Amino acid sequence: MYLSKTEAAVLPTTLGAARTPANAPAPGRRRLWSMLGPAFVAAVAYVDPGNFATNFSGGAAFGYTLLWVIVAANLMAMLIQSLTAKLGLATGRDLATLCRERFPRPVTWGLWLQAEAVAIATDLAEIVGGAVALNLLFGVPLPIGGLITAVVAFVLLAAQSRGHRPFERVITGLLLVVGLGFGYTLVGAGVDVGGVANGMVPSFDGADSIVLATGILGATVMPHVIYVHSALTPGRYGDAVTAGRTHQGRRRLLRAQRLDVLLAMGLAGLVNAAMLIIAAQLFTSGSGADTLEGVHAGLGDQLGTGAALAFAVALLASGFASSSVGTHAGQVVMAGFLRRHIPVLTRRLITLAPALAVLVLGGDPTTALVWSQVVLSFGIPFALVPLLWLTSRRDLMGGWVNRRVTTLAGCVVAALIIGLNAHLLLGLVLG
Repeated sequence: MYLSKTEAAVLPTTLGAARTPANAPAPGRRRLWSMLGPAFVAAVAYVDPGNFATNFSGGAAFGYTLLWVIVAANLMAMLIQSLTAKLGLATGRDLATLCRERFPRPVTWGLWLQAEAVAIATDLAEIVGGAVALNLLFGVPLPIGGLITAVVAFVLLAAQSRGHRPFERVITGLLLVVGLGFGYTLVGAGVDVGGVANGMVPSFDGADSIVLATGILGATVMPHVIYVHSALTPGRYGDAVTAGRTHQGRRRLLRAQRLDVLLAMGLAGLVNAAMLIIAAQLFTSGSGADTLEGVHAGLGDQLGTGAALAFAVALLASGFASSSVGTHAGQVVMAGFLRRHIPVLTRRLITLAPALAVLVLGGDPTTALVWSQVVLSFGIPFALVPLLWLTSRRDLMGGWVNRRVTTLAGCVVAALIIGLNAHLLLGLVLG
């Protein structure tokens, strides 16, 4: 079977082959900055257009009330991404491949089907977000903007044919654009210190706040990057499997990987918090901030053209970057679970169809974004539970195996997510 260049770039990581020669310099002898990158690719998914919709909707409707959800979700993301990166380092294989190897075939097929559903929900958020940004900036019709976003995602993903580093640099650059855009806007909006303090106390404000909290959680702890991060780390730090056979080698690799996660997820968390704080400071329920177009107009009215432009550019950078990462994640999932490959264009068209349908039929983009993130929240346990089970197995992980406290913390996170999802489902059923 013939593979595209992009799929060929994915295959070595999904099948455990290290890209870097075995005699590559040990991490302790490398400059620290050269070890950073995989977590920044994953972090883009944590500030995708779905986050814009849920964070601004949450801040406008409930002020600072849901700020604690963003902080808690970001801490969960740090733990989860650290575990999935460690899984790739320890085994040289990604999460989807290990699920195929370790689980019965019906379980593997079930996990693959839900992962594909997650991919569709992810693509909807990213394509719709990019289309809205192009419409705000240049007046491009939404369906045409969706197609442009999909094409740009292909172009960005082509950077992988030259290795991980060019792709990581492009994605990190776009992530910084998003961060700088909201940093600029936050300076103009200001911060209510008392509101921040109150927002750190866990609480809800009615059923709608629970829906938004679930959406924020799904937008922050995104299941598809749990798969893709594990595929980015094999070979990224040299022959990690060999280097990790010694205690000292493992410590060096884990230190580099944890720093990567801390910096990348920390930046993503600050951006998400900034979105909600800006909304809480400038908007109220019914002010029009429940739509991305309304946020853009409101920022222009209250802070000037610069803030509106910064918002639209950040949204565009987010849509472009997260869409390319989402496409890469889809390839990793199919190659891992099924050991099958289809042309990238065909795959892209399948996941693109629902997003284009929303845009062509005139559905509300922001509502579609929020509910797509709720769908993502329901997909988290299907990636998180296998991740916890695999990383706690000494026969697989060897010296990299989780400490008991780490596994316990992961189980608590999984229980909280499942509990929140169950509460939302019960609320929807009972009206």
